[in-house]
Amino acid sequence: MHEISDALPGADLIRKGLADLDNGVESIEALLVLVGAPRLRRLGLDVADTPYFPEDRLYAQLAQIHGDGAHSQYNALIRRLVSFERAAECVKTRTAASHIQ
Repeated sequence: MHEISDALPGADLIRKGLADLDNGVESIEALLVLVGAPRLRRLGLDVADTPYFPEDRLYAQLAQIHGDGAHSQYNALIRRLVSFERAAECVKTRTAASHIQ
């Protein structure tokens, strides 16, 4: 999976996160991609490994911006990440199945 379809939920976040990682920017989107890195790698995306816990860094950035609302923002971002991953897995499974037939 090299291209990220706009049809996938959260594609904008993942695309921006990957671009930010490539440019050395530790943005909210980049940290979100790092949180989902193991599953995103299984989907074929090239996501580098990190020696730190991106969940903690993501939450810290959200807390700076949203204060007490950081928890709900964090949960919303994680839901979007999981939605993207699930939808991408469905696309990958359908694509693989169509090559078998």
